[in-house]
Amino acid sequence: MTITMPKPGFGRFAHAAVSIVLALLIATGATACTPTTPDIAPYATATAGNPAFENTFRHEFAEVDGVRMHYVAGGSGSPVVLIHGWPQTWFGWWPIMPALAEQHTVYAIDLPGLGDSSGSPTGYDKATLARYVHTLIADRLGIRDARIVGHDFGAAVAFEYAAQFPADTALLGYLDLPLPGPAIDAATYRSLSWHIAFHSQRRVPEAVVGEHVREYLALFYPQVSYGGSAFGGTSDRSPFTDAEVDEFARTYSRPEVLTGGFELYRALDNDVRDTVAAAPTQVPTLLMTAQGQLDAVRATVSPRIANIVRAVDVPHAGHWLVEENPRFVTAELQRFLA
Repeated sequence: MTITMPKPGFGRFAHAAVSIVLALLIATGATACTPTTPDIAPYATATAGNPAFENTFRHEFAEVDGVRMHYVAGGSGSPVVLIHGWPQTWFGWWPIMPALAEQHTVYAIDLPGLGDSSGSPTGYDKATLARYVHTLIADRLGIRDARIVGHDFGAAVAFEYAAQFPADTALLGYLDLPLPGPAIDAATYRSLSWHIAFHSQRRVPEAVVGEHVREYLALFYPQVSYGGSAFGGTSDRSPFTDAEVDEFARTYSRPEVLTGGFELYRALDNDVRDTVAAAPTQVPTLLMTAQGQLDAVRATVSPRIANIVRAVDVPHAGHWLVEENPRFVTAELQRFLA
């Protein structure tokens, strides 16, 4: 009998190979047994795992004239449309949305070109943006009795919605914005604050802010908060949590969204022209402003908003009415919307 001896080192090699195969089988089995966590879409990160959101609200998208518009909807009852300003998104309404959704169906939208809406609108003047919102609300969703509520530049969009589509507007909520128009022209408007003049410049704010979007927003928010430098104070307190700043910075860090935000300011000349041309709206209106700013803001809106049924300034609130005094804002809106 001839016995063939294994080559030197073969046994060690075979043992190592078996070990590797066993290790791979064990690893594969472990992976197969481990539950996988589904990826969370970027637009849902701020609300993921929040029962108040997941039990009532949902993220939705709709195609509107070449723009994919993002909005959040939830609740039941008469429809309320919430329109944000700069530098915010639909998420700026979140502190008061659950309470409003107890009596109303709430639609908080991202304006075209901003937030998680994608694509470029044909213009950032507020009359054009109002037409996008109207197409979404009235045509896509079939809502012809909307309560339109806007803050900051969103208030100007809300005004244009009511002015252009009064038959589809049941009520108007106008929150804290001097209205560009007959009472204040574009040049004067740009002189109201350094940031309005700065953001109105072509390409300059993008070059200065660059990749430092979060830092820029975090420095800006306190300036127009209660007691901030924009109101003659010295406070550097921000009403936004780090998580809220992160969420706003997430979208404005996209170059096209950053530019879109600045385009809201660059459209001021067109906004004045459109407001001057608009007929005064008779839609019943709630006017809310920062503490101490009611008379100044009312003087700019009253030439075009002719049916102000209630006007209040929000105690202990600067520009960020919803964040700085959510209880007061909620109570006023609930009373008005009812």
